[in-house]
Amino acid sequence: MGQHSPGPPGPQASRQPSSRQAALRGGVLGAGSESEEVGKSGPGSPPVGLLPCLDSACSCPGSLPVVPAPGGCKEGTGSAFTCPARVAQSDHGCAMRTALVYHEDMTAAQLLWEDPECEIERPERLTAALERLRQWGLEQRCLQLAAREASEAELGLVHSPEYVSLLRGTQTLSTRELQALSGQYDAVYFHPSTFHCARLAVGAALQLVDAVLTGAVHNGLALVRPPGHHSQRAAANGFCVFNNVAIAAKYAKQRHGLHRILIVDWDVHHGQGIQYIFEDDPSVLYFSWHRYEHGHFWPYLRESDADAVGQGQGRGFTVNLPWNQVGMGNADYVAAFLHVLLPVAFEFDPELVLISAGFDSAIGDPEGGYHLESLSQSVCMVVKALLGDPALPLSGPMEPHHSALESIQSVRAAQTPHWKSLRQQGSTPILNPSTYSLERRASPVSPGGPKFKAAEAQASAALSSLLDQLHLNPTLPVRTAVALTALDAALVLPADVLRQEGSAPQEETRAWARLHEALAQDKALTALGKVLHLLNGILDGQVSSGIAATPEPAAAPTLDVVIRRSLSHGARRLLCVAVGQLDRPADLADDGRNLWLNIRGKEAAAPSMFQVSVPLPGTTGGFVSCVLALVLPLAYGFQPDLVLVALGPAHGLQAPQAALLASLLRGPAGGRVLVLLEQVSWAGGGCAGGGGGGRWGATSDLLLPPLLPAQGSTSQLAGILARVLQGEAPPGLGPFSMASPEDTQALIYLRGQLEAEWKMLQVAGEAGGHGPG
Repeated sequence: MGQHSPGPPGPQASRQPSSRQAALRGGVLGAGSESEEVGKSGPGSPPVGLLPCLDSACSCPGSLPVVPAPGGCKEGTGSAFTCPARVAQSDHGCAMRTALVYHEDMTAAQLLWEDPECEIERPERLTAALERLRQWGLEQRCLQLAAREASEAELGLVHSPEYVSLLRGTQTLSTRELQALSGQYDAVYFHPSTFHCARLAVGAALQLVDAVLTGAVHNGLALVRPPGHHSQRAAANGFCVFNNVAIAAKYAKQRHGLHRILIVDWDVHHGQGIQYIFEDDPSVLYFSWHRYEHGHFWPYLRESDADAVGQGQGRGFTVNLPWNQVGMGNADYVAAFLHVLLPVAFEFDPELVLISAGFDSAIGDPEGGYHLESLSQSVCMVVKALLGDPALPLSGPMEPHHSALESIQSVRAAQTPHWKSLRQQGSTPILNPSTYSLERRASPVSPGGPKFKAAEAQASAALSSLLDQLHLNPTLPVRTAVALTALDAALVLPADVLRQEGSAPQEETRAWARLHEALAQDKALTALGKVLHLLNGILDGQVSSGIAATPEPAAAPTLDVVIRRSLSHGARRLLCVAVGQLDRPADLADDGRNLWLNIRGKEAAAPSMFQVSVPLPGTTGGFVSCVLALVLPLAYGFQPDLVLVALGPAHGLQAPQAALLASLLRGPAGGRVLVLLEQVSWAGGGCAGGGGGGRWGATSDLLLPPLLPAQGSTSQLAGILARVLQGEAPPGLGPFSMASPEDTQALIYLRGQLEAEWKMLQVAGEAGGHGPG
């Protein structure tokens, strides 16, 4: 197995530097939970081959099964079969950021007898998801990898030899024998093909681990069946045969030498199998949110509660967030991310993230994660996110339920002794005593019954509403555009980021420039024309996000114009995050349509709920805490339809900090983010105001720049920001360091001032049960 870092990799641990750490920060794997599925290639699909890599310059492990894209490589190699790792390293335009792993054989296993509890786990879960991926054009955008069977030695990384032997023997059992064996486990059925299917499910996860860790792709999704997160060392459980994600984590440690792996389990049921396997292992951080209902929901385990934090050296590396009320919504899940998962994850600093992705809590699914329409739509949304597409803005009131806040308070109380990041936001919360009871277990809702039909009708209506929202928010023609007046060799952009070559009409530009004398200068006027042209593209729905630059004396006046132009031409709610020496425009109305947040303010202050100022924290931990505990709760609570990020004079952000801020602010506004940079050095001006209309031109640059030191040119910073707005992971912040007492006090003060109006700032339930639910 891989060697651990010295001591536990938690807040008190020293860290071994990892050469692959920055590269792996964005590597995300989905595999092995209740709704993971595999599709089939279908008639006329290209052949699948296990191809040896003969390229000495390639970093792959030797060979990877690939499904070639239709038509082969469009340019460059001349071969339709190219090693995936080499594809990612090449510059011929065929590189893909996301892998999709599946195998049609995983549809073979099916229930051979009547069993209402098990009949919902059926092959259509795979075929429906794959069909929808193809309809949306998402499969074609991914690197398609064919799943292989895991070896019995790989299965033995987690499971006992006796259990593996037992499963091997199911291939020759009769239907009656299979039914009798299935009855020895909880919610499991076996089929003569189960052993083959389950080995493919594990192998798909391992294929994806190899692809991510060799640099073939940034991330990926394994569509697998059967699922895995309930499976234990010597027992099948809850439709799960082999524990796909747990084996993948063990494999990543053994084969690739990783020391810190984060597993996020977002299934509605607790993944007790994963928890048992890693409960004493400090190299694997396991996080699960799940329906619990004080122990009255399956699997009815005391160890699914918040105070189960791991054993021995693994204490603090099991994080359970139990939902004790049905009907948790967007605000509850976002609060869990911001106040529990992300603070701990940043501090843990994983080298790889594995997601056990179950969709049985998704909208439209009344029970169990097996509503095919909801399931397939959820899979598509996950793949779009992995590809870097902006997520839909969240709908509904952003106010967590009282029950959700109680759960968050309980898990923070249980975990605060183990994680510095949870101690930076205020006093230690008190752990509520458990109300777990083996009595009054909830009866499962039987498919076909009146309660099920009523729940299904309500869920279908909610799903239809969401699908309508999808049609109202189509993918925009341009995801990211960059508009800089002076371009230099340091500006290196991804291939699909566009360089804006045009400007707004002179008449429009000069009309706005008359508001500020500083904008009358040629350089400032030229820059303003480019900014307005880019802003118009965002407001008109042609561009999702963009980056523009202004000369030093014109940063504040240009920001003022952009705010006024946005509010007068379509933006209903505008969030402005101003970093540096930038003052809020004096005559800007405090009418609730704009939220002004100044980072690097002189002091912590909140003159109103829509005007907030906070000093720039001086440590990585302080900066992360400021973003997660203040900036993002305000942003999600405000629900803007456009976010402005202005990096003004003396903003003080390092490039990775600026990239993280821009990346995380894509979420609240559905990817509509405009970043304004102060141009440090200018190499020429150009015609004031430019020509009318302008055009969008594509860049052909593909090479990625190295991580920047604390200071870099405007062009270098613009290149990094363009990549994160395009959906790539931001570079790492470096080692975690505790926030200073002054920064912690500033954060506590502002949260106390604002949480009555901004409910997303709350991290604990109030006495008396305020809030919905």
